[in-house]
Formats: sequence, C-alpha cells, structure tokens
Amino acid sequence: MKTSIRTFAGIMAAAMLTASLSACGQSPDTTTTNTQAVTDNTETEKTSEPQNEDAHVYIEGTKFMVGGKELWISGGNTPWYDWNDFTGKMKEDKWEQTFSMLEEDHINCTRIWINCNGDKIVNIDQDGHVTGVNEGHWEDLDKLFDMAEKHKVYIMATLLSFDHFKEEKWQKFLVSKEECDNYAETYVKTFCERYGGCDYLFSIDLMNEPDWGYENDECGKIDWDNISYLFGKCADVIHSTCSTLVTVGTGIIKYNSEKYEGNKVSDEYLKKLTGLDGAYLDFYSVHYYDWQRPWFGFPFDISPEEFGLVYDRPCIIGEAQNDNEKKFRMTLTEIYKSMYDKGWNGLLVWMEPRKDEEQIWYRYDLTKEAVNAMYEYIPEKIDPLSAWKTAA
Repeated sequence: MKTSIRTFAGIMAAAMLTASLSACGQSPDTTTTNTQAVTDNTETEKTSEPQNEDAHVYIEGTKFMVGGKELWISGGNTPWYDWNDFTGKMKEDKWEQTFSMLEEDHINCTRIWINCNGDKIVNIDQDGHVTGVNEGHWEDLDKLFDMAEKHKVYIMATLLSFDHFKEEKWQKFLVSKEECDNYAETYVKTFCERYGGCDYLFSIDLMNEPDWGYENDECGKIDWDNISYLFGKCADVIHSTCSTLVTVGTGIIKYNSEKYEGNKVSDEYLKKLTGLDGAYLDFYSVHYYDWQRPWFGFPFDISPEEFGLVYDRPCIIGEAQNDNEKKFRMTLTEIYKSMYDKGWNGLLVWMEPRKDEEQIWYRYDLTKEAVNAMYEYIPEKIDPLSAWKTAA
C-alpha cells in the first residue's frame, strides 16, 4: 500500500505542479503568480497522468516513467570542471561540449554537483546560518538547464556533499534543526521554484555520500539523526513545492539497508525525525566502488533486493567506477546490461575530467562503448520519447 500511495502522489504532483511552475530559471515571485493563475483555472486542465510529449520523469511502482513509457537511466557523472563551477563564472563552452558529447552517445542522464562545498555559492556565517545565495549561481544554473533541454539530457542535481562538513560552520549548521529548516526553506525551495518546472531536471540528490559526514573526524562525525533530519525536511519542502524526484547518494549500502547498519534514509526514519508527511525519498541511489566488495558484495550481477535494498521504489547505482574490468571480472558493457536484466533502474558511472593536456574524461572510451551498446539493447527505454514519436 505504501508504494501505491507514493506512486499516486507522484502522478498527481506531476499533473498539477509541472504545469503550474514556470519555465526554467524564472524568478520565484513570477512562479507564485503563475501558480495562482493555474489554480484559478477550471479543473478540466488537470489530468491524472502526464501527456505523451511531456519529458518530465515520474514513477509508477518501481519504474521511472516518461510520456507513458519506461525510462532506464543510462548515465554518467560529470560532476565539475573547476569545483564549484556555478558561481557566476561557469565555463559555458566546456559544459556545452559535455552535453553535446552525452547526447551523441545516448547518455540520457548526468549527475552534476551543483554545489561542491558551498564556496562562493551559499553564504553561511560562522554560526551555521545561511544568509543568502550568490546571484551568479542562479544565472549559471539557468544556462545549465537550458543546455540540458537543448540536448535532451536529464540532470541529477546534487545540492550538498560531505565535503561541506569539513568546515566547522557547516557542522554547526547540520546539528541545528533551525538552521536546517532555514536552508531548506531558502536555498532548496528557491531551487525548486526556479527549476522544478524544467522537464530535464530528473531529480534532486540531497547530498553526496553523507556516510563520511557520520564516519570521518574531519567532517565532525555527526549523528545520523541530524543528517537525516536535514534529508527529511528538504524532501518535504521539495515535495510541497514541485514534482521533482528526490534521493540521497549514499556512499555505501551499509547505511541504506536493514541488512547492515539500518536504512538511514527510509520513509519511517525520515518521518519519525521530522513529523512531516513529505519526508521520504522517491528512489534509492547507492554508490559502489571495488573496495566495498569484501564487506558488502557485488551489485552488478544480482537484483537490488539481493544487494540489500528494499525494492518498493526504483533503485539505481548513482556513482561507480568505469575502469576496473580486472577486479570486476565484467566489462562495463556487461555491467550495464546485467543491471538492466537484474531489475535495477539505472547506472551512472564516474566521469571526472582529468587535468592532462587533452582534457580527456575518465576512461570515457569505456563509457562510450557501454552506453551505446545499451542504446542498441533497449533503445525504447533509453529514449522513450523518440520511441513514442516513432510509434505514433
């Protein structure tokens, strides 16, 4: 019953909120006016399901859907060029090249660190209070989402990382419910008001690998109650503001599963901490690297349930290496195909640019081979809208 309620809520949110939100990058004040205008219109404008030509991603059961067709996330991580890229000094030519490359090779989604550690983006004082956001940040993100729409590549937007909490002011923020609420109601809500109407915003990843905020001394070894309270509050704000999907990029299955230390991002835990109905994740996104295998197994040739996830919603591997065939004993192409066959809903491999004279991506040759093979394997699920238009 829990899954059906989440699915129904997602479909209704997509129907009522996608139309009401503004075009990508429009100011929150104008969005509010547009929302009121839609509310005042007749009920006949509301539909229970998205239209076929709508590129907005929603969920039915354990599947990502777009335009009435299943979407399988054949993706990568293009996290940054210069670390905190979106401060008003975005390298537009580099990002344009990136999106062109992804489109050409049928990569339908990329995970981008919108905010790597807060520098020159989110203004926070020494007491952990968020005082504002660099306006250049929004200007750069307007350009980023325009590129995504132009090239029809979805963005998984990562808003925080454990890297933030290497600074004491961010640690103070995270242990204060009041400051977490302030961040959610200012930065996160504004992000949703500006970009929640963008069809090619696939999802919001609330934090990259919070595990290290809990485990590492340099990040304060902050209790999960504090970390997950932030997730619950932000998820509720997002679900109340737009229809964008919400997740958390857990670094290891250890903290995303009752099989190990407990699921620190479960519906029950997030709602218990916050008391908010919207405190839940729409899908799970766990990370995996070969060092984890002795303790947590190997996810690429088993189902999400066998790996330890509760498969009551879509499950993906949101970050993984792409250059270790000897240790994995599978090629990257075999990994992508196996994950689809085993019931996973997507894979996004790591593709950080190397600082060499050619500026080549991290073994992009392997990624290119694998994602193009996936497009040949299941083209209608890698690009559902094109498949729908062809069928029509």
